[in-house]
Formats: sequence, C-alpha cells, structure tokens
Amino acid sequence: MNEQAHIHPLADVQSTQLGAGTRVWQFTVVLAGARIGRDCNLNAQVFVENDVVVGDRVTVKCGVQLWDGITVEDDVFIGPNVTFTNDRYPRSKQYPEAFQRTLIKAGASIGANATVLGGLTIGAGAMIGAGSVVTKHVPDGELWVGNPAVSRGPVPRP
Repeated sequence: MNEQAHIHPLADVQSTQLGAGTRVWQFTVVLAGARIGRDCNLNAQVFVENDVVVGDRVTVKCGVQLWDGITVEDDVFIGPNVTFTNDRYPRSKQYPEAFQRTLIKAGASIGANATVLGGLTIGAGAMIGAGSVVTKHVPDGELWVGNPAVSRGPVPRP
C-alpha cells in the first residue's frame, strides 16, 4: 500500500495500487484489482470492483459503486449516489461473457443521483445534470440533463 495514501481505519482497501495523496473514507471497499490514481477522494460508502481504473484528482462522493469495466480519467467529479451499470441484460447468477466498458473522460462531472448505462462514454469536460439518466454517448464539453438525458448545449462557464 502506498504510504502516502490516507486510508480510514474502517475502510476495506485490498488494492495495493493507490496513488500518493489519495484519501479513502470509512465503509469504503476497494477490491484488489482496482487501480486508483493520485490525490483522489473516495468518500464514505463507495465500492470499487476489480476491473476499475480511476485517474488522478478524481472525487467520488458517498454511495457510488464503480463496477467492473469502468474507467474514470483524471479530474472527474462523480456526485453522491450516481449509479453505473455494466450488464445490459442482468439476471441472477447469469453473467455475461464480458461486462460492458464505460469511459468517463477527463474533467467530466456527473451530478447526484444520475444513472449512467453501461457501454457509454461521457466526453471530456462534459456535465451530467443531477437525476439524469444517460442512455447515449455524451460528446466532449456538453451539458446533458433529463430522463432520458439530452444535450442542452455546451457546458456553461462560471
């Protein structure tokens, strides 16, 4: 385990691939195969499966599960209770040959309680509004909102 990462004593971090400056809070589970970058913040009650890659300076808020097949690039924000999927036709005890691959590109932000279906790409710098259901690929730099989520044009600049 990287000595410079901060792991809360009530977290279960099985991975040895945590970058310097990363913070993992209580009741969070990071499985052995996961790779977490530098200066990340995994808030309480986050679950990270084995086939997950998280870049540098990523924030994952409470109540998020990152399932096998998800790649999160640098500087991404994932709001509280965002839901990801990775199996188009889930059935109990019946697993696909391969889980869907989802890519969240650098600088994207996903608002609270959004749902992102498996196999999609959220573009660099894109923003997903809170509560949105993303069913299509989101281009770079666009704001998407609603159910199903649709483009509302470029992300507004503060």
